[in-house]
Amino acid sequence: MSGYIPINREKRKELLESVDLKLENLFQSIPDDVKLKNIESLNLPMEGMSEAEIVEALTELAERNKRVDQYDSYLGAGFYDHYIPSVINHIISRQEFLTSYTPYQAEMSQGTLQAIFEWQSYICRLTGLDVSNSSIYDGASAAAEALLLACRQTRKEKVWVSAGLNPEYINTIKTYFHAAGIEVEIGQLNEHGNSNGTYPEGDDYAAFMIQSPNFFGIVEDQAELSQKAHAVKAMAVVSADLISLGLLKKPGDFDIDIACGEAQPLGVPLNFGGPAVGYLAAKEKLLRKMPGRIAGLTEDSDGNRAIVLTIQAREQHIRRERATSNICTNQALLATAATIYLALNGKSGLKEVAEQSAAKAIYLEKELLKTGYFEKVYDAPFFREFSIRLKDQNFVNINELNKALLEKNIIGGLALDDQTWLLAVTEKKTKQKMDQFVETVVEILNAKGGKK
Repeated sequence: MSGYIPINREKRKELLESVDLKLENLFQSIPDDVKLKNIESLNLPMEGMSEAEIVEALTELAERNKRVDQYDSYLGAGFYDHYIPSVINHIISRQEFLTSYTPYQAEMSQGTLQAIFEWQSYICRLTGLDVSNSSIYDGASAAAEALLLACRQTRKEKVWVSAGLNPEYINTIKTYFHAAGIEVEIGQLNEHGNSNGTYPEGDDYAAFMIQSPNFFGIVEDQAELSQKAHAVKAMAVVSADLISLGLLKKPGDFDIDIACGEAQPLGVPLNFGGPAVGYLAAKEKLLRKMPGRIAGLTEDSDGNRAIVLTIQAREQHIRRERATSNICTNQALLATAATIYLALNGKSGLKEVAEQSAAKAIYLEKELLKTGYFEKVYDAPFFREFSIRLKDQNFVNINELNKALLEKNIIGGLALDDQTWLLAVTEKKTKQKMDQFVETVVEILNAKGGKK
């Protein structure tokens, strides 16, 4: 690929004339009433700029955005700042990966198909389920697609979703299901911040769904989910964090029917909130009702190994509103990055990342509690993320605390309300950084008139 196309105005004119076109003809389809009449209104510099001047101007604009690596960040809430080995960007920058999209011609797309096949294999190993598709846009759309899959299988039009799901996932599910005419019931969390004891009764539910660890970092009881769902002939669906599965039991160990989630922590940058990559895995009986594509391994006529698209459910160009899914395009490039991350780390490496993230989150919570300014929100096992509450908010609130931290090059956690903080810790954090974070928090609270 080239970042520079050497074509001058004369050559461009010649190319257009060869196909009987003029440059202005390319814009004929745009209605006149939306075309810009006065270019001066854009307030653009009218004089030309040299390449050096353009680079300088664009760099200045780009640097108005601040990257997470310029700060000490404790913000999670769905996207997490795990370490990304440099080799990942090197490999996915190769042309065969960087330009890959959909393998319409399998015989010409063996590299892309192999990348998809390896991704699916890793997802099945991590979740303990039988089949996985070629990836989905993100964790939110994966959650919605998982519930739609359950509705297709059970032929029921009502789902129960735990309040512990990421709020963005819940909003996406509601958006999907409003258009589909399917009822979404949002449950409540118990005093421990999980879904135990909150499941509904009745046999009209297509699925019960939880997230584990949930939005507040609490590890959910998947065994109870499976038991309660199957007791009323509903499907058990879990949105599971893949890093946590290096340490915790797999959804398949609990007889979960469908697993889904966000794979961004596996070697994909934060990207200012996207793009990301979702995954979807299920029991084999659901294979032909899954959205997206599924790559499979076979042999060609000469007995050589060959990878094909075993299942293609992307039929919206034919079935339109009756299609299995219209929003299931695979994220080939980012899924490949996640696959490389898993291959580099292996089973022991992923477990190490999970153990460090869990242990360091526990350490930070204990240190913050020691200051006397905070108290626990939930007394339950958590992974990588936890919520904590200011004991006295009269002199400061969480948003004010976050603002003061930002001035010291620290990104605080998510403010759940004026008093409650959601903090995330990954393996990148050192004891020195966390101790400094606690000291800075105490300094700010003391300066604002706080009393222990």
